[in-house]
Amino acid sequence: MSELRSCETPSVIRKPYLLFLGDAQDQLAAKTACGVAQWRPEWCVGQFRLPGCRADVGLDDITLDHGMQLGAATLVIGVANRGGIVPAHWIDDFLQALDYGYDIANGLHQRLSDIPEIAHAANSKGRLLFDVRHPARAFQVGTGKKRSGRRVLTVGTDCSVGKMYTALALEKEMHRRGIKADFRATGQTGILIAGSGICIDAVVADFVSGAVEDLSPANEDDHWDIIEGQGSLFHASYAGVSLALLHGAQPDALVLCHEPTRRHMRGLPHFPLPDLACCLEANLTAARLTNPAVRCVGVSINTSGLEARAAARLLDEATRQMGVPATDPLREGVSVIVDQLGGLFESGRMAISPNGRSTAA
Repeated sequence: MSELRSCETPSVIRKPYLLFLGDAQDQLAAKTACGVAQWRPEWCVGQFRLPGCRADVGLDDITLDHGMQLGAATLVIGVANRGGIVPAHWIDDFLQALDYGYDIANGLHQRLSDIPEIAHAANSKGRLLFDVRHPARAFQVGTGKKRSGRRVLTVGTDCSVGKMYTALALEKEMHRRGIKADFRATGQTGILIAGSGICIDAVVADFVSGAVEDLSPANEDDHWDIIEGQGSLFHASYAGVSLALLHGAQPDALVLCHEPTRRHMRGLPHFPLPDLACCLEANLTAARLTNPAVRCVGVSINTSGLEARAAARLLDEATRQMGVPATDPLREGVSVIVDQLGGLFESGRMAISPNGRSTAA
């Protein structure tokens, strides 16, 4: 096998957005919209909610007509439901949105392009449908060939431990410092935040590393791609996509993400969480296949389940144990990790220790 063919759709979603919350029954159901509103508020003109909606991302409630008057270009389905299907009672609103002139971006499992009336309306009116969970172009198999530019990949002890949040926080801090950096999205929420990307867990297995190479191509020597990690090497369900990301990203640097209050892998009560040092070593070993010089530059820990003093003690302990800065991106920011990247790659003042962790030279 050498190539995977998939439906051809444009890869860049037009801005600004109107966020569709539908009739979400709780805030968690609207986590995609929450992520977009938090990280790209300048792209959002408001939220569009149906009667009975119990979620709120803190934007103005506006109609489709008002959103168009404010310049919105894309209606973003920012809510997920059980099974990831498009409820029948949403379809009329989507047809009306297409009438007004919106493109529609969809993070659900069900494709909008598979719903005949929506597909027909979009085609007849020249509108675009973005089914972001599904591959939008062809990918080659990975080659492992070295390419220019720099890359940092977030990896995790488990699923849903803050890999996307950490990557976005790194991008924001690097931009604040004037560093060339781009967040590279590998999941549906990240794609809607970035405006483009590849939902990597929907790519056929043989092509995942090649898709990551495509996502993060050769670039300027001082440019950083911050690649959103997925899954965990220690999760029996999702380790495959995590390994392919490590190989395709060819990361120069890893940031290990962790949620300390969990007692087992998400959805797998018979699998305990791995030790931080063991998890890091496994990721470094896997990453060395395509970049022998990879190193860890920090640990990102979600301490939201701990009170402040306990969180501070945990971060201090992790810093001592791991030999790299440990921080909570929400409570403390990621400046210490960006400092580490700067010291390691910009000034040459950092050296690599035998265990793959960065240390002062």
